[in-house]
Amino acid sequence: MKDWIRWHRDYDSPNSWLARRLEVVQRDLRSALGEAAAAETGTLRVLSICAGDGRDVLPVLAERDRWRGTRALLLELDPVLSQRARTTAVQLGLPGVDVRTVDAGATDTYQHVEPAHVVLACGVFGNITIDHVRNTIAALPAVLVPNGIVIWTRGRGDDGPDPSLEVRDCFTDHGFEQMSFTSPADARFRVGMHRLAARPGPLPSLKPAGRLFTFV
Repeated sequence: MKDWIRWHRDYDSPNSWLARRLEVVQRDLRSALGEAAAAETGTLRVLSICAGDGRDVLPVLAERDRWRGTRALLLELDPVLSQRARTTAVQLGLPGVDVRTVDAGATDTYQHVEPAHVVLACGVFGNITIDHVRNTIAALPAVLVPNGIVIWTRGRGDDGPDPSLEVRDCFTDHGFEQMSFTSPADARFRVGMHRLAARPGPLPSLKPAGRLFTFV
């Protein structure tokens, strides 16, 4: 099992690939929230899968009054990381944030969850099999509003084809259109942003007691 607490420490190194990836994810989240806020007069909803300590989402929500009222659901299995996220949400004055210490790979986790305007799947696709990547992307329309946006990440790997290319193709196959794709030449991380342009028919359902993915 990977030590996720230790893994998160690299965020604190300004020149690390994680710190650089975080800047891109937060930039894309600002863009997605801006678009959603322009199109939606009601409450914005954000869903973060395998959210860690919430640093992808929480500082961004605290930047503007319009975003502070966002209803954000953060799913994180590690109890230390999820508690850090709860503490940060309180410190930043974000009452609409709900942090749950749950398995984001289990379909039961998503029962009765309202569709989100923005879904983040960061640090997920590089830790699961490609079959589970496809399975997860196929299920995302079930947790998104029409024209909802997904922000995702994938590592480059050392040899062979860039695995992020297959992830992008999979989004296209399931009714998404690419809004942006960041792939620095001097770093191994990739960050994509896709919009749900066409809902598949019929809409996929998340059956109870099923699985979207399992970390390997």
